[in-house]
Amino acid sequence: MRWPLFRVAVAERSMEPALRPGDWLLVLRTRRARPGRIVIARYPGKPDMLLVKRAVRRIPGEGWWLASDNPAAGAVDSRSFGPVPALEGRVVLRYRHG
Repeated sequence: MRWPLFRVAVAERSMEPALRPGDWLLVLRTRRARPGRIVIARYPGKPDMLLVKRAVRRIPGEGWWLASDNPAAGAVDSRSFGPVPALEGRVVLRYRHG
């Protein structure tokens, strides 16, 4: 049985100012989200790598278009890899660790 919640550490600046490196996120496992929500997805082609991005829109038959809040940070998002087929979850809480 998998827990419905998991946590993720923010490692890069792609979601500033909403999220900063060192922030921790509590994530609800779900494949559903609304546009504008911060979500977790797997990087296409690198299934062991998680992405923290903003859900922009659901594209029927293709998946979610995801965006970085801070593209100037050299972030990769759907502009680089296209829509992701599924989400891993949506962020329900942000906190600083330690």
